[in-house]
Amino acid sequence: MNTKPVALTCGEPAGIGPELAPMLWYALKDELSFFLIGDPAHLPVDCRYIAINAPSEAPAAMAHGLPVLPLPMGSARVAGQPDPAHAAGVIGSIERAVALVQSGEASAVCTLPIHKKALKDGAGFAFPGHTEFLAHLAGVDHVVMMLASPTLRVVPATIHIALADVPKALTPASLRRTLEITHTALQTQFHIAAPRLAVAGLNPHAGEGGTMGQEELDWIAPLLVSLRATGLDIAGPLPADTMFHEAARARYDAAICMYHDQALIPIKTLDFDRGVNVTLGLPFVRTSPDHGTAFDIAGQGRANPSSSIEALRLAWAMAKGTAT
Repeated sequence: MNTKPVALTCGEPAGIGPELAPMLWYALKDELSFFLIGDPAHLPVDCRYIAINAPSEAPAAMAHGLPVLPLPMGSARVAGQPDPAHAAGVIGSIERAVALVQSGEASAVCTLPIHKKALKDGAGFAFPGHTEFLAHLAGVDHVVMMLASPTLRVVPATIHIALADVPKALTPASLRRTLEITHTALQTQFHIAAPRLAVAGLNPHAGEGGTMGQEELDWIAPLLVSLRATGLDIAGPLPADTMFHEAARARYDAAICMYHDQALIPIKTLDFDRGVNVTLGLPFVRTSPDHGTAFDIAGQGRANPSSSIEALRLAWAMAKGTAT
């Protein structure tokens, strides 16, 4: 059982991340152990924090304040106004968290939201998002993004690309790998002995026999047949519009969808505040809240910590081997 603290990255300083961090400490200080990697100067002025020198100091510090592994960024935070000068520090926070979990000093990584344009403008960030950057840092060529809540788990087979590019990006090899990684993660990280997967069709009504698209007939259905032959419990391809009502959700442990919005609209509608982003296929645990930087409310004391609380809880449980 891994009880090392979770490394929490700072996210975009101009967003709600600096406000969320002390809320997370207050909500979870008696439940688990974590530490923030970021600039203490960006935290709210009334934040109780304890500067630490190493993750090993975080558990004791939790009793007194938010443990912070300092990463000075050299300029002040202005809520709602991203500063490209912070970009290198934000990227450094992610890199440090990964290094600490790889060295065994931290048990998992939980990331607060970043602003991709600010990172690109300030540091030439070349990745579409957190998920792809973490895969690069971990040296793996295929990871899977899962959005999980107590109500629903969904996996988009393609992520941050234009809808017009989905049919080209979605291949038998990539979908097979996504399904295999999801199946394995449900067994090893969520402790579901025999995972049940439901796969959405790409086209409306899953193509309706070829009248609304050929992909289901041409290769999606045959691929699922071949995976069933290996022992995987997979239903589909299914019409996406009938996959997410209560009775349908009871028939599977995770839904694999063909593109970003097909997966994220159902979970954000059903359980917006408790959705957690989990990256499957990494050699370490990574979670994040299922929301963005929220520049429009940054600095106003209106941030809702629910998703971030659930993200830290899930990271802790997955690292300890108690996630379900």
